[in-house]
Amino acid sequence: MDGDGASSTGATPSEEMNGTGNLMDFLDEPFPDVGTYEDFHTIDWLREKSRDTDRHRKITTKSKESYWELIKSLLDAWSGWVVMLLIGMLTGTLAGVIDLAVDWMTDLKEGVCLSAFYYSHEQCCWTSNETTFDDRDKCPQWQKWAELMTGHSEGAGAYVLNYFLYVLWALLFSFLAVSLVRVFAPYACGSGIPEIKTILSGFIIRGYLGKWTLLIKTVTLVLAVSSGLSLGKEGPLVHVACCCGNLFCSLFSKYSKNEGKRREVLSAAAAAGVSVAFGAPIGGVLFSLEEVSYYFPLKTLWRSFFAALVAAFTLRAINPFGNSRLVLFYVEYHTPWYMAELVPFILLGVFGGLWGTLFIRGNIAWCRRRKTTLLGKYPVLEVIVITGITAVLAFPNPYTRRSTSELISELFNDCGALESSQLCDYVNNPNMSRPVDDIPDRPAGPGVYTALWQLALALIFKIVITIFTFGMKIPSGLFIPSMAVGAIAGRIVGIAVEQMAYHHHDWIIFKNWCRPGADCVTPGLYAMVGAAACLGGVTRMTVSLVVIMFELTGGLEYIVPLMAAAVTSKWVADAFGKEGIYESHIQLNGYPYLDVRDEFTHRTLATDVMRPRRSEPPLAVLTQDSTTVEDVETLIKDTDYNGFPVVVSRESERLIGFVQRRELTVAIKTARQKQDGVVSSSVVYFTEDNPQVAEACDPQPLKLRRILNLSPFTVTDHTPMETVVDIFRKLGLRQCLVTRSGRLLGIITKKDVLRHMAQMMNQDPESIMFN
Repeated sequence: MDGDGASSTGATPSEEMNGTGNLMDFLDEPFPDVGTYEDFHTIDWLREKSRDTDRHRKITTKSKESYWELIKSLLDAWSGWVVMLLIGMLTGTLAGVIDLAVDWMTDLKEGVCLSAFYYSHEQCCWTSNETTFDDRDKCPQWQKWAELMTGHSEGAGAYVLNYFLYVLWALLFSFLAVSLVRVFAPYACGSGIPEIKTILSGFIIRGYLGKWTLLIKTVTLVLAVSSGLSLGKEGPLVHVACCCGNLFCSLFSKYSKNEGKRREVLSAAAAAGVSVAFGAPIGGVLFSLEEVSYYFPLKTLWRSFFAALVAAFTLRAINPFGNSRLVLFYVEYHTPWYMAELVPFILLGVFGGLWGTLFIRGNIAWCRRRKTTLLGKYPVLEVIVITGITAVLAFPNPYTRRSTSELISELFNDCGALESSQLCDYVNNPNMSRPVDDIPDRPAGPGVYTALWQLALALIFKIVITIFTFGMKIPSGLFIPSMAVGAIAGRIVGIAVEQMAYHHHDWIIFKNWCRPGADCVTPGLYAMVGAAACLGGVTRMTVSLVVIMFELTGGLEYIVPLMAAAVTSKWVADAFGKEGIYESHIQLNGYPYLDVRDEFTHRTLATDVMRPRRSEPPLAVLTQDSTTVEDVETLIKDTDYNGFPVVVSRESERLIGFVQRRELTVAIKTARQKQDGVVSSSVVYFTEDNPQVAEACDPQPLKLRRILNLSPFTVTDHTPMETVVDIFRKLGLRQCLVTRSGRLLGIITKKDVLRHMAQMMNQDPESIMFN
């Protein structure tokens, strides 16, 4: 089906070498720039696949000739695994550095370590000899800013000074982040996942995965997370990993010269990104498969697995949290769950779905407003204002003051005998003599009720502020804020169920499984289920989400509650709209992304969508043997099409093939430089036979058969659009020609398909901006 073997990189057919043309077929040698694409254009998957097959065939043939060629072919076969190893190592290292830096800079807002300023609060008190177990957060080496400056750690003056410096540090970090992004790498903002999805579907965004973007994204991600804004580092880590993938692709011509192969590497890099973000290698592979990848062959699955494994190993070697875990919120629960608890779990799923819908609608409305009003012209001011509001409102509440990862960690935690958190302030029974692990349900103490109020306020704050934060001109991930919203809601529900079970253990729902003095309900588990539900509601992930959550928490036993919550949240959110947050942002930005999950059920035909329409000028075509170089150059100058169909003659309109605009431009430019006698009046030939020069005074003809695709994809004018959409989706086409009985009628491009689909769904077809 794919005839781009006739592209510039194919082997030289012998019949074209003999004949009259002395320099006629200079194009038999590959020449630079052919096979590359313009910025903001879509790649031709079929052609890339064909070129790789040609390359592979050539290497296999050569490997039989000598030992050196055999070694080269083995190196070529191994290059894929080498790239994966390098991606895994660099991604793991960067993730470890980011974790350590975020830890230190988040604590820097509150105080400093006197023994070594580069220690975070926790590291500072680890090294201290004067730390007691009860006051493990307090040690003389760690001083808050007020204590350091005034010598007083308590009182209103110290509180106000700490408050002021907290806000000041937050503003400084976010200002630095947004300035660096604006000046050095505008593509380093946002989460990056919508763009990665679009790039993996075959779109070209030059510079999006470049070296500068990698450097600036890594630095500004630390600054943005440390500023205390409601955002996470998980989404941007996928972008960072894909930048690493792109960097290493440029070292191997197998990947740097083939955009299709490059995308296989980027799919695996995305898996490594999630692997280090959550310490979930298998979850990372499934995330890449379910959420971001467009084309995911079996070979990529193994390589993704390897890259994710290496990345997780590297992060484990760095050990950023000092607890031999890959993530901050690793927990272990000791009690089983009971069937009756499925009811609150499903209710949390409903909450997650509703929050997902609210968030997507609110965030998209705000981002659209940013695009269409003056707000978009002042990105620095917007970041400063949102940071200011966040810091001022966050400081008074201990649950919003700390970093979101620490908050989730505390909410997931099970209340053991040694916990000093407010959430674990229960009234203890003095004659309790049980093993430490199995503490019975107890009545809540005043600390728990205070914590519930603070958590309720934190929940409202997080829900509102995240809508305005995501999409600003700084690196901002969505996983952690979504999980925080769910974990807060889940913990509140968990404590409520636990207290009901304690005070009303004779009720019929508790009678069968909760006897007095037993440890029945684990509030931390509810927090975990709530986190999964909210993340599912926003991103619409299911399988990968559940695997990520159980890898995060090591709770294999709790797969059923997690599945119940994830599926419920997806159903509820899908009832209000099929798009997750990433698809919504792709639509908002007008990227040409054909979602595999979209169904096309309308009864339209290819003839309804093809161009030219009746009111439009006829299709721009080239003839096989009567167009001059000047005609071609004029056509290229006057139009902005990506390519031109080649026909026998304008009268017959019988289709021969399709030629890409870029290759035509490069070919004519090269011919004028290297081939004697090619002038504006030279005739361009796309025929197989060598053209005969009639008279000596006639200009030298130019033969461009080599760049002609002899088997462009064609459909008839009566092909249902349902089939056409399916072909575009599954084969990754850029364009498809419409014929009737071999006569060319028109052309359908990917953009036409997307516009038609938008029109059928009563959306604005002009929102699709790129080719």
